[in-house]
Amino acid sequence: MKPKPASIPAVLCRDLWKSFGEETARIEVLRGVDFRARFGELSFIVGPSGCGKTTLLSVIAGLLNAERGSVELFGENVAGLSGRERIKFRRRHLGFVFQQCNLLPALTAAENAAVPLLAAGWKRRAAIARGTELLVQLGLEARVRAFPTKLSGGEQQRVALARALVHQPRLVICDEPTAALDHAAGEAVMELLAAAALRPDSAVIVVTHDTRVFRFADTIAHLDDGRIARPKTPSP
Repeated sequence: MKPKPASIPAVLCRDLWKSFGEETARIEVLRGVDFRARFGELSFIVGPSGCGKTTLLSVIAGLLNAERGSVELFGENVAGLSGRERIKFRRRHLGFVFQQCNLLPALTAAENAAVPLLAAGWKRRAAIARGTELLVQLGLEARVRAFPTKLSGGEQQRVALARALVHQPRLVICDEPTAALDHAAGEAVMELLAAAALRPDSAVIVVTHDTRVFRFADTIAHLDDGRIARPKTPSP
């Protein structure tokens, strides 16, 4: 019998090691990382530039393989899945916001936001209506029919966030989601992420340098020198 979500972490990383390069050019980016994210919480990972935060997110998401260690999502070891199973698992359970938005240029903002629902078999009208609803919450009501080339970097980032949240994934992973946003837009983004994290069967992990939004975090883990410190609860 599988444990109930409340009895296991949403994400559990044990002794993760990851390096890039060969021989004298080899750089160890992750050096025995232990990390967990709990259901119903918004977890931040912070640290200096180049310390491996994006690499850690990519390993958690199954986009990169660790050389040693394990990653469990919702109690399941994702390394044990085949390539096809891993893709299906990500499509169903994960939402991503990476620094490269990767919007589809031939689709409008609303259509881009609706892509996960369309891939899951939703009717086109219902999927686009749900994508539009999220874009409005993010202050993009005047841009829902715009194509990516007509959107600013910050607008593209918000469309990518809507796309990540539209199918209500169990785990949302965000890399600097407020970096290109002003204060008001950043607040709107974090409020949506905080709401997503409140669901008892979901979790949100955010990598950020933006100290303005630290107050939204339930826990903050510091990554440096390839290792992660014990997560801390932010001061009120």
